[in-house]
Order: sequence, then C-alpha cells, then structure tokens
Amino acid sequence: MRNHTELNEFILLGIPQTEGLETVLFVIFSLIYFFTLLGNLLILTAIVSSSTLHTPMYFFLGLLSIFDMLFPSVTCPKMLFYLSGQSRAISYEGCVAQLFFYHFLGSSEGCLYSVMAYDRFVAICHPLRYMLIMRPGVCVGLVMAAWLVGSLHATILTSFTFQLTHCGPNHVDYFFCDIPAVLPLACADSSLAQKVGSITVGFLALMLWFSVCVSYTHIGIVILRIRSAESRQKAFSTCSAHLTAILCAYGPVIIIYLQPTPNPLICAVVQILNNIVSPMLNSLIYSLRNKEVKRSLKRVFHNVVFTVVE
Repeated sequence: MRNHTELNEFILLGIPQTEGLETVLFVIFSLIYFFTLLGNLLILTAIVSSSTLHTPMYFFLGLLSIFDMLFPSVTCPKMLFYLSGQSRAISYEGCVAQLFFYHFLGSSEGCLYSVMAYDRFVAICHPLRYMLIMRPGVCVGLVMAAWLVGSLHATILTSFTFQLTHCGPNHVDYFFCDIPAVLPLACADSSLAQKVGSITVGFLALMLWFSVCVSYTHIGIVILRIRSAESRQKAFSTCSAHLTAILCAYGPVIIIYLQPTPNPLICAVVQILNNIVSPMLNSLIYSLRNKEVKRSLKRVFHNVVFTVVE
C-alpha cells in the first residue's frame, strides 16, 4: 500500500464542531473509557472465576466482554491523546491498522451477536438437546467462523480504501480513520470503493440482522406457548438484555454507512455512541439484568475484601 501513496501521515481533525471543548471531552471520554474497561473486565472475571458460569451462554458473554474492551481501544486512546493537547498526526500505517481493526472487531462482534441469538434459540426451543447441540467444539467453531468473517470483511474494506492513491490533502475530518472520512482524500476516483464499502457493510449487517430475527421469531413463538407466567418471564428476561445490546449495535451501522450523503456531525455523534458508549452499556445491561453474573460478582468482591482484611 505504501508504494501507492506519497503521504506518510494523516491529520485527524477530531469531532466536527467541537473546537474549544477539548478539555471537557477529554474528561468525559476518559471516564467512559475507564468504566467500559472496568465493567467488562469485572464481567469477564465473574465468568472465569465461577464454575457455574462455565456454559456456552457465558462463554459467548465473556467473549463479548473482550470485544467490548478491544473495540473502543482501536479509536479511543488516540482520540484522548490529541484531546489532551498532543499531536493529531497518525501514520499512514496507523490509519490503515485503525480502519482494519475497527471493521474486524465490529463485524466479528456482529457475528457474535448472531451466534448468541442462536444459542438462546437452542436453549429455549430445544432445552433437552441444548448441551448436545452447543457442545464445546461447536461453540469454538462458531467463534472461529465469526473471526473469519470479520477478518475477510475488514480485509476487503481496507484493501479497496487504501489501494487508491493518496497524494494530496491529508486532513481527516473525523476523530479516527474510517471509510467515509478517508475516501474523499483519494486522488483517484473513489466511487467503486464507496460502492463496495456500502454493499459489503450493508449486506453483512442485513444478513446478521436477518439471522437474529429468525432466531428470535422462533423464540417468541415458543415463549408465547409457555403456560407458566414465571417461566415466560424468565425466558423473556434472558433474551431482553441480548436484544437491547443488538439494537445498540446495529442502529449506528444503519445510520452511518447506508446514508446517501452522511452528515459529519451526526455520524460523529453516532460513532461515539457506537464506539465508546455502547461497550460500556453492554457491561451494565448484562450485569444488572443477569442474576448469575451479579451473584458471581458479589462473591468476587467478597473474596477481594476478605483477602485485603486478612
């Protein structure tokens, strides 16, 4: 890729229309990023430390916590760096890496949501065969497939974006390197790359959303047939947290990448919600609505306090 460009670096201009608010934004995003890492780390610790949570559902939830720590780490540290008054420059290779890992982790997490929906479908619709269907080898295979899809998706988008010649302006009117912000800087015609990006992102998002809808349609039918109100409430509670997280994840994708003429400010606000706020909310959603996770967290805190007192 380096042979196709004379640029050594890009300049990130940051969030549009926020000049003079750097200190305030630095404090806000630092706190959000800190609580995102802390919340997901606590969930991961609770799952690993409790033998009762060593099931397929919590295996996927633990992976989701890992993704929710890695995903904001692609963009947030660099943003905090220049909000603190440091250089806004990012190397050409750094820009490539940022775009690749943003789409790799984002699409892999989207695939993981579909896997988690399938897991809930098997648990509720085929409870007697659950452990047979969702055996360890199948769970690992589903996760590997999610990573493979994410890697292929990110490679296609990154290749089409950076195969174009970048020889002129290098000011990225955004807070990180993403397709809508980098493509306009190309010296060549970027219409093909724009079409490939829209089609690829749109197709993957729609396919994953369709798979989630299919799973939850079957789940809804089974829940409505349950006679016991308590069992129905338990099944609904198990799925509601997952559905909430999915809506938070897919909403920004539709708003940003499927717009004919994206608005920079709206895109930036939505991306911040998607990149930084949603990973923090996921930890709150799953910890506050899951009794097993809360019980395990209490044991972890109790053991920590007991060890400190001793």
